[in-house]
Amino acid sequence: MTFFATRYDFRAPGATPTGRAELFKRAVEQVSYLDTHDQDAVMLSEHHGSPDGYLPNPLIVASAFAGCTSRIPLTISAVVVNLHDPLRLAEDIALLDHLSGGRASYTLGLGYLRGEYDQLGKPWATRGDDIERAIGVLRQAWTGEEFEYNGRRVRVTPTPLSQPHPFLFYGGGSRAAARRAARLDLGFQPQVADPGLREVYEDECRRHGRQPGFVMTPPPGPSTVFCAEDPDKFWHAYGQFLLADARAYDAWHGDHASHVRDSSTTVDELRSGTGYVVCTPDELIERCRTKEFRLVTSHPLCGGMPEQPSWESVQLIGEHVIPALRTHPVGQFGG
Repeated sequence: MTFFATRYDFRAPGATPTGRAELFKRAVEQVSYLDTHDQDAVMLSEHHGSPDGYLPNPLIVASAFAGCTSRIPLTISAVVVNLHDPLRLAEDIALLDHLSGGRASYTLGLGYLRGEYDQLGKPWATRGDDIERAIGVLRQAWTGEEFEYNGRRVRVTPTPLSQPHPFLFYGGGSRAAARRAARLDLGFQPQVADPGLREVYEDECRRHGRQPGFVMTPPPGPSTVFCAEDPDKFWHAYGQFLLADARAYDAWHGDHASHVRDSSTTVDELRSGTGYVVCTPDELIERCRTKEFRLVTSHPLCGGMPEQPSWESVQLIGEHVIPALRTHPVGQFGG
């Protein structure tokens, strides 16, 4: 059946501290609602030093989400591993694993913004080797046994609830990322729907004598979906928030491709594309039933979206779209 995910990144250009506090409060309230309305996942990600306030620590927010939910899976996609001390990261992930009852999973990645490395004083040139070492440290730390790290004996406690550790993907959009995911015996989450990356990953897994892990490839369809009773009114009143989201994300990427990237420069151009979609409940139901949309990714705080349209979309999907589809199965979402 269609898979419903909701993501939060907390970008809000020009927001005041009070306005940002409202967005965090609203997100916690919405995730509590999503937990009881059959949503399939909540997604958080990580960036540093962004002028629009992009979330720098998804594990803290995931802990708040874990405390107000009991069912919904929490996905951290991605953790930029090299920007963290691996021992502290191992501790934080283990604690969140307990707080969430094992509901949190992680996509580990290098990141692609050199400015983040510079801001946090991390080396850029050695980032590939560094992440492989760091992931090895995470795995050692989660055993709960003492081991040597940087010339000293260390031990990380508590061990995770999930054994041997929470579910891990490796993310990236290159052949090197696919090979690294296989070499490290991790699932693979490419950021583009390139069959060649899956092939590289699976071939490399077999070369290392193991069966390929799960590959989570983005399916066809939009990167961001809103539901509104009147899409024309929505685009007229709130299209600038979607455009701000698209413009900021496009500016980061340079030559890097991404499923969620849109290079539009006006609201009209954004609306005529395929990345950002606003549907009535009936339109969204139909597009899911025909399998045009196998994944519906909502972004209710997109660009600092105001409260009314944000909640309208969440509630229309939760109380109209999902109930209609879950009583009329339309197939199976998969990678």
